[in-house]
Amino acid sequence: MENQAIIRELTDRARKAQAQVAAYTQEQIDRVCVAVAWEVYRDENIKLLAETAVAETGMGNVADKIQKHKNKVLGVIDDVRKAKSVGLAEWDKEKGIRKFFKPVGVIGALTPVTNPTATPSSNAVSILKGRNAVIFSPHPTAKNSTKLAVDMMRKGLDKVGAPADLIQVIEEPSLDLTAELMKQVDLVVATGGGPMVKSAYSSGTPAFGVGPGNSCQIIAEDADIADAAQKIRVSKAFDNATSCSSENSIVVQDSVYDSMIAQLKLEGGYLVQGEERNKLLETMWVHNKKGHLAINAKIVARSAKAIAAMAGITVPENTVMLLVEGSMPLEEDLFAEEKLSPVLTIWRYGKFEEGVSILTRLTNHSGRGHSCGIHTFNEEYIQYLGEHMQTSRIMVRQPQASANGGNFTNGMPSTTTLGCGTWGNNITTENITYKHFLNLTWLSEPIAAHRPTDEEVFGAYLKETQQ
Repeated sequence: MENQAIIRELTDRARKAQAQVAAYTQEQIDRVCVAVAWEVYRDENIKLLAETAVAETGMGNVADKIQKHKNKVLGVIDDVRKAKSVGLAEWDKEKGIRKFFKPVGVIGALTPVTNPTATPSSNAVSILKGRNAVIFSPHPTAKNSTKLAVDMMRKGLDKVGAPADLIQVIEEPSLDLTAELMKQVDLVVATGGGPMVKSAYSSGTPAFGVGPGNSCQIIAEDADIADAAQKIRVSKAFDNATSCSSENSIVVQDSVYDSMIAQLKLEGGYLVQGEERNKLLETMWVHNKKGHLAINAKIVARSAKAIAAMAGITVPENTVMLLVEGSMPLEEDLFAEEKLSPVLTIWRYGKFEEGVSILTRLTNHSGRGHSCGIHTFNEEYIQYLGEHMQTSRIMVRQPQASANGGNFTNGMPSTTTLGCGTWGNNITTENITYKHFLNLTWLSEPIAAHRPTDEEVFGAYLKETQQ
């Protein structure tokens, strides 16, 4: 069967299923969302998903994947269950404007190898909230894990009498099938690497994509060093840094630099220096098939000890992070880039302005628009970053990996898909949630006319310029 026919069969089934729920009430679609979420939240199912994902991809570890999956699904369904997505969305009687929620239709969702179960599970719940259908296109090396999650969610649909074809998956994914999927659906959401996102944006179909991550944090002179180090370790070592939000660099103020290094060592960090640094660099970046230096796929989401062993570096048994001091100019240091591994680069600064400059250069070099953070209690520093950093999200005194996509200790919307704005060649800076899978109909009624006078609009300006 040709690619077009294979995808046509899936989209036809999806459209038929979506038509059956297009008129669901809020209560009906909310029950569907809860039923689907439960199937990928149950302990025994999450354990199986985590074990399958690690066995299939070799990335991350089972315990952390269980925690990540559980937190993400619970966070998303908690946000979804409190929200309205059917019928009248808003009524501004003064302006005579009513807005009504409508489904988008059939959505094609491209999912990453690093999160083959948590991402589709979270996305599916958000997509269903708008009475939509979804077809997942998994990474080929994670197809079994994603299919397992889809099969579980389809059982949830069956249990509440909803059509199972609201959630489908390309069982034997390929670049050609994914390209065809993006042509036939109504909307694309792409969570993954840069080439995938560019492909989504060039598909001719409306798309939400995400930019690459390279999260960096400033450690200011007033930071709680023990707290900062603990949170960085939690974030950096979690699931072997499969998250695009995992800190790749920290920028540390001079007066606390040595104590920060010492505290990171207590948290299981091993400082790689001298010839060992060269060995690590040569292990982490290799020439690809096109002859370009690129991250070595063999180190992605592997443990710090495994990466050290590949590089011929002996580390203590308790090592969970490899620490590397960055070199200037940072644009020429490969360790300034996103590493998708528990390897953390450390930079030093004196005045705050210098720290911001390094932070800006790091994110502009790689991962522009994604995220950054700061460990400080200085409101002026916090406000300055908020006003000046060209980034979509800034976390204050938080572990970046869990905080960016929302958790139960901050107010960020729960998601596994993070927009990076025009800075990261994305259409939005927002966390992608159920809101992005809804159409709005604007209904306008006539109101009493009020045309402003020239004096109201231009008076002050004309007086000031004396024209």
